[in-house]
Amino acid sequence: MAKPRSPLPQRLTRDTRDSLFLLALIAAVIAPHLGHLPWWAGAIAALVIAWRGWLSWRQRPLPGRWLLLAVLALYSGLTWLNFRTLLGREAGITLLVVLLALKTLELRARRDAYVVFFLGFFLVLAQFLYSQSLLVGLWMLGAVWGLLAALVLAQMPGPSASLRVAATHAARTTALGLPVMVALFLLFPRIAPLWGVPSDAVGRTGLSNQLDFGAMSEIANDDGIAMRLRFLDGSAPPPPEQRYFRGPVLTRFDGKTWRAPSPAQNWMRGQDRLQLPGPALRYELTLEPLRIPVLPLLEMSPGAVGSPLSLPDLTLTRSPELQWSAPRPITERLRLTAEAHPRWQAGLERRGVQLAAELELPPGLNPRTLAWAQTLASQPRFRSLGPAEHVEALVQAVLQHIRSADFTYTLAPGRYGEDSPHVIDEFWLDRRLGFCEHFASAFVVVMRAMGIPARLVTGFQGWDAEPQDGYYVVRNAQAHAWVEYWTPGRGWRRADPTAAVAPNRVVQGQALRPAPGVIGQLNPTLWRALRGAWETLDNRWAQWVLNYSRQNQFDLLKGLGVARPDWAALGQVLAGVILVASLAGAAWLRWQARPRDAWSRLRAELVAELIRLQLPAHDGQTPRTWAALIEHRYGAQSAELARLLRQLDELRYGRRTPAPIATIAREILSCARKLRHLTSAGR
Repeated sequence: MAKPRSPLPQRLTRDTRDSLFLLALIAAVIAPHLGHLPWWAGAIAALVIAWRGWLSWRQRPLPGRWLLLAVLALYSGLTWLNFRTLLGREAGITLLVVLLALKTLELRARRDAYVVFFLGFFLVLAQFLYSQSLLVGLWMLGAVWGLLAALVLAQMPGPSASLRVAATHAARTTALGLPVMVALFLLFPRIAPLWGVPSDAVGRTGLSNQLDFGAMSEIANDDGIAMRLRFLDGSAPPPPEQRYFRGPVLTRFDGKTWRAPSPAQNWMRGQDRLQLPGPALRYELTLEPLRIPVLPLLEMSPGAVGSPLSLPDLTLTRSPELQWSAPRPITERLRLTAEAHPRWQAGLERRGVQLAAELELPPGLNPRTLAWAQTLASQPRFRSLGPAEHVEALVQAVLQHIRSADFTYTLAPGRYGEDSPHVIDEFWLDRRLGFCEHFASAFVVVMRAMGIPARLVTGFQGWDAEPQDGYYVVRNAQAHAWVEYWTPGRGWRRADPTAAVAPNRVVQGQALRPAPGVIGQLNPTLWRALRGAWETLDNRWAQWVLNYSRQNQFDLLKGLGVARPDWAALGQVLAGVILVASLAGAAWLRWQARPRDAWSRLRAELVAELIRLQLPAHDGQTPRTWAALIEHRYGAQSAELARLLRQLDELRYGRRTPAPIATIAREILSCARKLRHLTSAGR
């Protein structure tokens, strides 16, 4: 019985091997983009690449152009439906990904391969529009190496071109380009990064100018770093109850969603005069690109309402809610030095209509909670107190209720409002399960029901207990929501109902975490050590590379002896470096072109001398050929020179043990010069 034939090739042809290698590279280039693409975009690109790999493996013909055009039209239509445009960053990269995948289905000529290579290089560069982390940088360096290896492989003739040799040449080329890259990085003028272009993407932290009831639970799964800070001038870190980073402040509530104040409300509110008694804490902050339109700073940073805060390529404004608002989402890493005054006061002069926005409640919603709050406020024990004491006593009574009642702080409370629009009633009086946002939202509603102006503040609270490389780390999972209420004669004061039910969250800075991964379950200590080591390395990458600014460039010029560093001096130094690099490159090429051994040098001298004798000699000929050429041109005058050339040919290529070639070569050169002089004199 005959053995069935395997449908797979026994040995990969060069075309199949090169195609599979290129497809693997394309998949590696596209992979980091998948998290920023619609799911269908990644699925179509993966199917196209897998199909192209199957065609290469089975050595099947490529599809026709009409099928490719149909897929491209479908993809373009889906892109338009998803983004409502074919332009812009997200839509453009989505189209570029499928163009790269589809181009692999028409690799019929070398120029098609070049298009694939350069589309791949462009997608490598585009990845830095989303992230500039060390991990992304290493991944992209590997992708560039692979694309260069594929480019070298496409230039190598023959069916047995070695992938290892191509990779070695690509690595050498990459290594030679690294010094040029470093020089340009150090000296090329700093410009606004492309990744600072405004984006409509939602911030990773869940913080924005509006917040749906229960939406902040998603960020607990994100243990990524939001910011790093270190204290300067000997300032000690504040106690845990003062580690609040002020972000968006929300006042309008429709029963489901909290929103920032409207422009009309801000106009009616007027301006709060901020008072900052006590010493300031100076600190250096490195903020990751959180994609929120607010700069979260440690409370309370100085600056009057309406005053600007100028950062590189970004100007922020102090809002009436005492937050620093940006004209667009902050999509680039920021590094700044700031001050914090933990003992701040604001809103002492507020009266009447200025507090109306902080007393509004959605009509007809949460009647049971409102009735509960009014019953508490009407108790006789509060009637004899003064205005300020009355407010503080009610606040403490509500906090005590949270401590004593059966409330539970959890990241999995379930969804509220599925069967009823009264979400606060459901949380406050029925289920009593929630996290910081649930407690803060209900607390504000209770305060307003008792006639106390209150608002919701979002941001971050606390940081990791142990610093990394001298920096305290604030994570996305430490995003938080708390409350500010207004007291007559004392202004705005902070209350954190989460501290009443989960003191570890605020007092010890321990944010709830989801279940750890496999390593974290087996060895939590090892997992924390590995994560800390990597984050320290990534922080140094951020501080030394990503935060390299024009001031660092000017400091470098000072270190090089430039008395007055400016743009002109920077350009002159850069031009000098380019000139030196060009001269060094030219010298290197000349050095590489030199003969590598004694015979090659002698051969080059002989060819040069024969050319002076007006002979059509070149390096690819043998000495015997040169002898025939010279006899044909000069006849008997060249007999001795022709004899020596044939002797040299025998010594070089004969089977006998060769005599010293240098000796006879010198005789040939001497004889050739004599012949040249004789022929010159005869003319």
